[in-house]
Amino acid sequence: MTTVCDSTLVGDVVAGSAAGVRGRLWRLRPAEVRDVAVCVSAEILRLEAIRVAAVDALALNPDEQVLCYRGVGRWLAANTMLQNAAGNKIAALGAALRGFPDIAAQFEAGDLSLDHAAMIVAFCESPPKGMPDRALPSCMKTLLAAASGVEATTIKLRYAIAVLERIFESDEIPPGEDDDLNVLRISPTLNGRVAIKGDFDALTGEMLLSALSGLSMPKPAADGTPDQRSAAKRTADAFTELIRRYLDNAVTGVDGGQRPHVNVHITAKDLAEHRECAATRPSRDAELDVGYMPWMGPLSASLTRMLACDCMLSTVLMDGKGAPLDATPHKRLVTPEQRTALIARDKGCAFPNCDAVPAWCDAHHIEPWSTGGLTVMDNLTLLCRSHHRLIHSTSGFRGIWEIKMGDDHKPWFIPPVAIDPKQRRRRSTTRQGPVHRD
Repeated sequence: MTTVCDSTLVGDVVAGSAAGVRGRLWRLRPAEVRDVAVCVSAEILRLEAIRVAAVDALALNPDEQVLCYRGVGRWLAANTMLQNAAGNKIAALGAALRGFPDIAAQFEAGDLSLDHAAMIVAFCESPPKGMPDRALPSCMKTLLAAASGVEATTIKLRYAIAVLERIFESDEIPPGEDDDLNVLRISPTLNGRVAIKGDFDALTGEMLLSALSGLSMPKPAADGTPDQRSAAKRTADAFTELIRRYLDNAVTGVDGGQRPHVNVHITAKDLAEHRECAATRPSRDAELDVGYMPWMGPLSASLTRMLACDCMLSTVLMDGKGAPLDATPHKRLVTPEQRTALIARDKGCAFPNCDAVPAWCDAHHIEPWSTGGLTVMDNLTLLCRSHHRLIHSTSGFRGIWEIKMGDDHKPWFIPPVAIDPKQRRRRSTTRQGPVHRD
């Protein structure tokens, strides 16, 4: 990723000292401040790559000072403001990149972050046992494509890795679904509090996140003042309420007379049959035969089938392109069946680069009901509250975002001219691979 700081003022801020930088920034126009943030971010990626290479060079040819420490990562931590874990991570990535020159080249070009490079290296070093050796290069290219550019997100890369793991499933349980690896440590502390640390499989995580979702949402005060609690405090309060409700209800294991609800999306065909895994790079637009959970993402077909043996099945009728069909178009409010279909299609907030889960989303009429818009799938999309307000906002200096339903019966978003002069349509890529644009 190449970034050029055209403005002399911007270049001076980027190259200058951080001391007094706030005063210098106030003298710049907002567009120049944006350029500063982008240029600095690119510079950080460049320097990060240099640091990884330098640390690895010391690992291969250490001197007396480095040899005094248990590894070059600890030496780096001792001589910088990094912690041992961060220093060791940098050293480990440098060593690993020796065996993967394509990953190293993209990282050193500034088009791949350190964390994303480490994730891709980890996949390539320990690929799924069902994946043939000849598939590794194409899988690496798929992951590098998912992690490149300004639209790359950790959620998007994790999704790509999870899909590849499902494609090349073996008879062994994927680590993300192996509940034998689950651990939960609860330790009283010296100051009378309790520290909790755990690591769970995807299904347990889905149940926990689903249970906490409604209890952890922000709640305005009686006078309308916004909830002042941090996200961590709201989650802690939700966990406390979850335990209190569990203890208040003597009978456990059921919820309202039904099994606890975990939503898993999969086509009926894929539930019945699991096609043979391909050894070639998957198509970007392919609908893969994996289950999908709103919170935790992909789930293997085998575990999805196991859950289907003891669950309540809700039917969502789909057309030939995999888009849900309509029901009750003349009612203003979205029915539970339509919301289920929207979740199956959008998987959360449909706005580009938003990772809000379905539980935090509203059903939005693309053409307002007040002007004749019907409550049909081609006129509905899921939006989180923040992006719902943005879509309904007046133009102001931001311009108006438009939503158009594409030929694929999925919502596409058109930014205002102020954001993209060419107004190229886009849609969410946080839960799927790259999409083609106009």
